[in-house]
Amino acid sequence: MTKVFLTGATGYIGGDALYALHHKHPEFSFSILVRDASKSDRIKAVFPDVRIVNGPLDDYELLKKEAADADIVVHTADASDHVIAANAIAAGLAEGHTAEKPGYWLHTGGTGILTFADSDRGVFGEYDAKVYDDWDGVDELTHLPAHAFHRNVDEIVLGAGTKNAANVKTALLCPPTIYGPGRGPINQKSRQVYSLCRMALQIKKGPLVGAGKSIWNNVHVHDLSNLFVLLAEAAVAGKHHDGIWGANGYYLVENGEHVWGDVSRSVAEIATKEGYFPEAKVEEVNIETCKKFAGFEALSWGLNSRGTAKRAAKLLGWKPVAPSLDEELPGIVKLEYNGLQK
Repeated sequence: MTKVFLTGATGYIGGDALYALHHKHPEFSFSILVRDASKSDRIKAVFPDVRIVNGPLDDYELLKKEAADADIVVHTADASDHVIAANAIAAGLAEGHTAEKPGYWLHTGGTGILTFADSDRGVFGEYDAKVYDDWDGVDELTHLPAHAFHRNVDEIVLGAGTKNAANVKTALLCPPTIYGPGRGPINQKSRQVYSLCRMALQIKKGPLVGAGKSIWNNVHVHDLSNLFVLLAEAAVAGKHHDGIWGANGYYLVENGEHVWGDVSRSVAEIATKEGYFPEAKVEEVNIETCKKFAGFEALSWGLNSRGTAKRAAKLLGWKPVAPSLDEELPGIVKLEYNGLQK
């Protein structure tokens, strides 16, 4: 029986990944890290057959043991930034597996790592033509500057998959703006677009950061979860051909891109049509003001993060099939409006 250790089931990405994996492969044995023990019963109510592991990400020995015991680790809980957890998983997989029975690590990064150039220049809301490529340009992605956001954890994952390549197989999934209704047991909504909609509804206009010309990729959470499933299936099948795992196992996960200013304009138009706004208006708002409404998420509205997802399609047949961001946006606006009425 394939043993899966998954972190982040109470969150948006991890909850949906658990749903997709469990739905497609109920024969897997799931162990679920839950940091807040009070939420354990809510997970068991939906997934009664999973094994709950209570503990924090800082518990190095716990995560190391679980990683050593699992065939596949799906890491989504603060995965792109938590150094202790990443080191524990790397150590556990290395010590608990052999070349004959390797362990697999499906790690969640994030395309915030691609924003370093704008951050270095202190530029917000400007267009950038740079587009990364996870197939022809994968070497650039696996050797980004050390100071880039998330890069310190990327290095741990990539290191585990190269230094111990025989017994540790790593795949680093790097999603951009995620949207769509999650299917997990607790948190079922994302942040970036949702927090922009919420702020817009509060100030009665679509916020622009700078000129509003910065661009991000986006992906529906169901399509992201489908890639977790495909990689888990590749692991079970023992598919080890070049490029799936290890040094080049770096996956941008996207289904197109959006201009942040255009998103704000669309939100204003939707809100006006629904009667939430008096008029479809957008206006530049200082980044510090945006942060007061949306916190760290607001920074992404002014930065560029662009890439093309080729690796998953070429090697695993991954194909996005869920609704586009434009199709989901009216529902997101309505969701945030209803949330503000409570």
